[in-house]
Amino acid sequence: MKRFHEQVMGVYFDDLDPYRILHNARYLLLFERTLGSFWRVMGFGDFQGEPETFHLVRANQVEYLAPVKGTCEVRVRVWIERLGETSLTFGFRLMPLDEDRDCARGQRTIVCVDPSTWRPRPWSDDFRRQVSPWVA
Repeated sequence: MKRFHEQVMGVYFDDLDPYRILHNARYLLLFERTLGSFWRVMGFGDFQGEPETFHLVRANQVEYLAPVKGTCEVRVRVWIERLGETSLTFGFRLMPLDEDRDCARGQRTIVCVDPSTWRPRPWSDDFRRQVSPWVA
């Protein structure tokens, strides 16, 4: 069973490009905000104290499938596709409110790093247990 975190997000006038569709850069912003909500649900809201909260983005990938037209609300869904030794890959979908049709989908990979050396370090066993229900 795949668990996911989903949030309804608003698309506002200043999110639109000259053609009145959601600007390509705003997809990542909506994804970022939904990830922030996911981390809060997981208990990492202030990103203080836990070693795992010190991580860096390695890669973002977005595939644009259908335009989001005008101001509206959309659903953004995130889940963990892969949990590696030092990396974690999120999957995401951006969909209309009223149907399970992807307007965009993509991935983000983050790497856990040691804050003193800036080198990759393994996720802790506690962190692995905490996120395991969210891994696809």
